[in-house]
Amino acid sequence: MNLVSIRIITADVARLVEFYERVTGVPATWSTPDFAEVRAGSATLAIGSTRTVALLAPDAARPADNRSVIVEFLVGDVDAVHRDLTAFVADFVTEPTTMPWGNRSLLLRDPDGNLVNVFTPVTPAAVARFAR
Repeated sequence: MNLVSIRIITADVARLVEFYERVTGVPATWSTPDFAEVRAGSATLAIGSTRTVALLAPDAARPADNRSVIVEFLVGDVDAVHRDLTAFVADFVTEPTTMPWGNRSLLLRDPDGNLVNVFTPVTPAAVARFAR
């Protein structure tokens, strides 16, 4: 089994797609006005309209209601990403901080309030975990 994507349901697909394109630097691929994907490395972040929920199961997901999942992006220099996003991101939860497990992390919220962690491994152990 392979985890291939995470999907965020939103009431404003264009706004969320613009946000994730800016954060990742990756242009989205649009399938319909209600569904787009940002393919970043080995994973895909899918963004779907509330109108797509009924295709899955009525009321299966609610937009802007997540308080438990963090979308994470591995980057080469989290401090540079922070500098680049300062004028764009409205809600930084934390400034770049080195975590006890060895990642330097920047935590922010997307326009729907979902948590996003942008991080760079900085200790030898953390770097080794992400070496390929």
